[in-house]
Amino acid sequence: MASVSTCLWFERDAEAAVRTYVSLVPGSQLGPILRAPGPWPGGEPGAAILVSFTLGGQSFQALNGGTRAEYGTAASIAVACPDQAAVDHLWDGLLAGGGTAIQCGWLRDRWGVPWQIFPEILPRLLADPDPGVAARVFSAMQGMVRIDAAALERAAAG
Repeated sequence: MASVSTCLWFERDAEAAVRTYVSLVPGSQLGPILRAPGPWPGGEPGAAILVSFTLGGQSFQALNGGTRAEYGTAASIAVACPDQAAVDHLWDGLLAGGGTAIQCGWLRDRWGVPWQIFPEILPRLLADPDPGVAARVFSAMQGMVRIDAAALERAAAG
């Protein structure tokens, strides 16, 4: 069977980014780090070239490519959090050092990587069989930057 993982491109900060990510997302760990034997476009000898890691059990790689790459919004790392405390912890940690909050639970961390951070209750409420509940929750979510689980529950209750 083939091994599949997502590879994230960084200019030079792959190792720092990965260490931040695995410290914030439960069930994550740092894997092997391939280091440069000599000078290269992405850094000095000994600098990380490719960092393997898991986030919440999903396989990733981070590559120091030596040039800045811009991430679009067509792909993001989505994290369903068990509660508001987990949303807040991850949200604050990913914005630390220069990230940008966007809307509806989306943000870009300081390296430009797009994330969706939301409480597990959001997709359940959006899939409620009562179309009124789903509509109220969707409307409430659209007005949020960081998703607020308690506000979603209030919207669902009417």
